[in-house]
Amino acid sequence: MYDFKVVIDPGHGGDDPGAVANNTNEKDLTKLISDYMYERFKEMGVPVAITRTTDETVNPTERVNRILNAFGDSEDVIVISNHINSSSSTSAQGAEVIYALRNEDTLAENILNALETAGQVTRTFYQRRLPSDTSKDYYFIHRNTGKTEPVLIEYGFINNKDDLNRIKTNYKKYVDAIVDAVIATKMGGSIPPQGTTTYVVKKGDSLYKIANEYNTTVAELKRINNLTSDLLTIGQILLIPLDSTSDSNNQTYIVKSGDTLYSIARKFNTTVDNLKKLNNLSSDTLSVGQVLTISGTTNEDIPSTVNYTVAKGDTLFMGNNE
Repeated sequence: MYDFKVVIDPGHGGDDPGAVANNTNEKDLTKLISDYMYERFKEMGVPVAITRTTDETVNPTERVNRILNAFGDSEDVIVISNHINSSSSTSAQGAEVIYALRNEDTLAENILNALETAGQVTRTFYQRRLPSDTSKDYYFIHRNTGKTEPVLIEYGFINNKDDLNRIKTNYKKYVDAIVDAVIATKMGGSIPPQGTTTYVVKKGDSLYKIANEYNTTVAELKRINNLTSDLLTIGQILLIPLDSTSDSNNQTYIVKSGDTLYSIARKFNTTVDNLKKLNNLSSDTLSVGQVLTISGTTNEDIPSTVNYTVAKGDTLFMGNNE
């Protein structure tokens, strides 16, 4: 179905914790993000591999070998290296995407736009050159990965509490947006028109469900996508109007078989009373397919540490990851 493959690289691991701040290790958060990303690409039918599945130390040479051995050294292999940034300033915030000197900027720009649409503060997408030889990439993940198309994603700053909280709360939303952006870019190869983002149709989707999720209407989705019927196919790329997307502080959830208000409240780290007030519910009864507005945080456990460190000498375009 797809003419590209993806290798996901959870940054750091084992004896290398990456950046450490606010009782969080970078290596744990990048693995959490990467594991979910791996599952999402699998669900979409995209050939996907991952460089580490446990908390193990992977040196740069071995990491590159795992990348190149996954699907070969080929231009149709996308490498997504997941990281959390750090800075000497606690006010630095936002996501960045760094792409290789050998590649165009389309994929990096689309990923950054997708993160912004999903609610994260964004900074820029860029290339970075090795100071001792400006013909080469600064990061080994770009420099040593042959013909592949690698992008290094910095989801935000670990030493900025607000930025870190956004990542912990919304990482699944961010990953969903990135997966859609990658598929849309490689299948369509263009940046979505201004005022829109892209969505890749998944199993079980309908125009009604998608319209509810993005606070738009079926009629508007059909209009901007030139659809003449309500039929959708898995992997189909839809344009979504940005001016009607939901507030990033709120989420929507579609009730599934077996759900209760209690189980949903636990999942999103809120209370049954808050859910009932937010959705004007007079009872605890739910129906499959019902759309609930959620205001809260996803209750995911992030491994912690008691240490606190910040990288020395960082600039706006310099993180801790090499």
